[in-house]
Amino acid sequence: MSLYTEYLKEIAERKTQNLQPKPIDSGELLEEIISQIKDANNEHRKDSIKYLVYNTIPGTTAAASVKAKFLKEIILGEAQIPEIDASFAFELLSHMKGGPSIEVLLDLALGDEAYIAKNAADVLKTQVFLYEADTQRLKEAYEAGNQLAKEILESYAQADFFTKLPEVDEEIKVVSFVAAEGDISTDLLSPGNQAHSRSDRELHGKCMISEDAQAKIRQLQEEHPDKRVMLVAEKGTMGVGSSRMSGVNNVALWTGKQASPYVPFINIAPIVGGTNGISPIFLTTVNVTGGIGIDLKNWVKKVGNDGKAVLDENGDPVLEQVYSVETGTVFTINTKTKKLYRGDDELIDISSALTPQKLESIRAGGSYAVVFGKKLQGFAAATLGKELQSVFASSKEISHVGQGLTAVEKIFNRNAMDVTEGKVLHAGSDVRVKVNIVGSQDTTGLMTAQELESMAATVIAPTLDVGYQSGCHTASVWDRKAQQNIPKLMSFMNRFGLITARHPEGKYHPLTDVIHKVLNDLTVDDRAIIIGGDSHTRMSKGVAFGADSGTVALALATGEVSMPIPESVKVTFKGALKDHMDFRDVVHGTQAQMLKEFGENVFQGRIIEVHLETLLADQAFTFTDWTAEMKAKASICISKDEALIESLEIAKSRIQIMIDKGMDNHAEDLRGLIAKADQRIAEIKSGEVPALSPDESANYAAEFVVDLDQIDEPVIADPDVHNEDVSKRYTHDTLRSISYYKGEKTVDLGFIGSCMVHKGDLKILSQMLRNIEKQHGKVEFKAPLVVAPPTYNIVDELKAEGDWDVLQKYSGFEFDDSSPKSSARVEYENMMYLERPGCNLCMGNQEKAAKGDTVMATSTRLFQGRVVEDSAEKKGESLLASTPVVVLSTILGRVPTVDEYKSAVEGIVLTKFAPSAK
Repeated sequence: MSLYTEYLKEIAERKTQNLQPKPIDSGELLEEIISQIKDANNEHRKDSIKYLVYNTIPGTTAAASVKAKFLKEIILGEAQIPEIDASFAFELLSHMKGGPSIEVLLDLALGDEAYIAKNAADVLKTQVFLYEADTQRLKEAYEAGNQLAKEILESYAQADFFTKLPEVDEEIKVVSFVAAEGDISTDLLSPGNQAHSRSDRELHGKCMISEDAQAKIRQLQEEHPDKRVMLVAEKGTMGVGSSRMSGVNNVALWTGKQASPYVPFINIAPIVGGTNGISPIFLTTVNVTGGIGIDLKNWVKKVGNDGKAVLDENGDPVLEQVYSVETGTVFTINTKTKKLYRGDDELIDISSALTPQKLESIRAGGSYAVVFGKKLQGFAAATLGKELQSVFASSKEISHVGQGLTAVEKIFNRNAMDVTEGKVLHAGSDVRVKVNIVGSQDTTGLMTAQELESMAATVIAPTLDVGYQSGCHTASVWDRKAQQNIPKLMSFMNRFGLITARHPEGKYHPLTDVIHKVLNDLTVDDRAIIIGGDSHTRMSKGVAFGADSGTVALALATGEVSMPIPESVKVTFKGALKDHMDFRDVVHGTQAQMLKEFGENVFQGRIIEVHLETLLADQAFTFTDWTAEMKAKASICISKDEALIESLEIAKSRIQIMIDKGMDNHAEDLRGLIAKADQRIAEIKSGEVPALSPDESANYAAEFVVDLDQIDEPVIADPDVHNEDVSKRYTHDTLRSISYYKGEKTVDLGFIGSCMVHKGDLKILSQMLRNIEKQHGKVEFKAPLVVAPPTYNIVDELKAEGDWDVLQKYSGFEFDDSSPKSSARVEYENMMYLERPGCNLCMGNQEKAAKGDTVMATSTRLFQGRVVEDSAEKKGESLLASTPVVVLSTILGRVPTVDEYKSAVEGIVLTKFAPSAK
């Protein structure tokens, strides 16, 4: 059977699912299609032309290379295709975004045929995705006296590729579609259980929200053909949760604009809004695609005569509607006045959504083109020996004389690029910064690979310290989808230059370690900037930003990102933590006390600078990780010198284990990290460069002191699934002490795992099991307990210390890497399951609890349908708590009372955290 026949078979199968033909990335398939095009009598010729023109993926795919070479043949007259003349061939090349197409255009522009060369040069002037090999060819041709090379460089130096684009429309008419009331998680827009289809954009688009919602969006588009649909989170924040490019892609697919008529299912420029704005990571992703994210502020707190917020019977602020955004409401976005209008009525200022930098992304069709455009203009000016006259918005440099620096301001000042020499930057500045470490995870990695191909990148930026590709989100089940996707992903990323959890040739045991845990160890500099393809990229060393797959790709390809310096909120501690409290309760208590003190979430969109000081990086990560649920932009952990040194020594040992397993790459990036860690330790010990800390005169958006004395019993984050106000459900903000449940709430399943736990949590588990057996003579589970260690290192260390033997003794299932599960578990017995290291239930894309279960978990996600789905009779609940609460809940089959809890943890050191003695 020929490849084309197989493709036709796939097309027929997709047609039964109401899907169009899948875009082509196979070079062999396209070669067969081209041979049919060249055969004037071939029965498939007409369709073959259609697939070549409209259904071939651009960039650096094998198919793009074959297509570019064929178009070159047409332009040179070596192939005669009536339907595709030379002019059309040039147009098609102009839409291929780099890589092979740039190589062909350079061949033609620097060739001997003057007419062809001139046309090729005209197309090249519109292109921005040029890499070093391309720019070097241009430079050499220019230096050899080639006049067209000079003309191209002059065009680049003037940035004609940008200035000749159409201006952004002054008025953009939109019609609202309320997707949900309350916070909208990215799970609604791109469900985790559909992660396997993310790289198939049309197929994945069918999972957005619901079929009913999709039909209503189509209806709005038919009723308002001159307007764009704006997706709205009413009384909530849009895009909380995971950092999903797929979520933005789906919104763009249904409501955006096609990026190119010759590239299917790649849409850009979605418009989204939220009463409480857009989640930071989601907003970044919207900007990547040239979209607009609006903080609608259509509900405000009702204020009494005393000037204070009016509270309801539950103590929550009463909200008043300023204006309606109900589905079908027509608005006007004015990009000149930067205001939102309804008819002639001015509603709100939206200048934060239309900054000069964001308007550039809108005009260019996305931020990639701006980043590459800046580099290209700078290269051209330097090659011509001209002073750079940038046409782009300059870095926004905000500096306050005499004001000290917060921790994040210090990190940005150290890594800033192209800023005024000697200028000190403060929050609000918008700059390009060097990135040190980049992480790609496995359910978004295929999309990252697609993005890298689309921007014609072939190798990791040499300025990066290291890049890492994980396998943790698909660790639970080695099913057919994982077997198809993961080896392909690992092979691509390994060739690209990343350290990969799985070696393409099986040179080391495939690892499924949780990506955030690995990145936390790979970060050996407390002044590093880390970018990762997951919202929980929140290291306890340096500053880490969760990002969409596109931003990850850009960071991998260029070693840099552009972003504003966020404001910071300083969090310190006082008092003493009681012996029976776990550090997870400190985390929940921080959020609860913050909401009580400020009446609103002052963490949202800001850096949480948390002064944990003596806590090691592993334990501190539990706090920094949770800051994603606090809707913070990122977090920074301030450590004492001694704690940082000890954390770096632990990181070194774990990096060495990776090296010993054979995971280092040709550039020996892992060995380089150990050398950097040694250098950093030496700097700290000598006093030359102490551990990162803010200046005394630093300025904060808010400062907050957590009173540990107030935390006297375990705290649970409750999804509050039955709250009459649907906007209050699944928010992470409902935090309740266990006494609230009076020992009566049934627990159907427990889960200990995800990035929130560390080795200490599993030691607590083993100690509790010993205690319970000692007290009652046996350990009996009244609810299943699923345990997923974050890393293999932790398993090895527990084995060496005797704790794994205890866990094995009480478990009814233990993972076996030689025979991993090939299908998801659908039923659970009342016993303990020792699962493969990885995300497991927290991810919700492979395994879930039974529908309608009440789950007590250590994980981070309580969104509807994530860990557990609703049944016809009962809403599924994912309650989030500390490890000891989860353990005891499965032993009892219900939430414990305070006395039962205290008895169970007696004699166990749950945490050594204590505030500084200062």
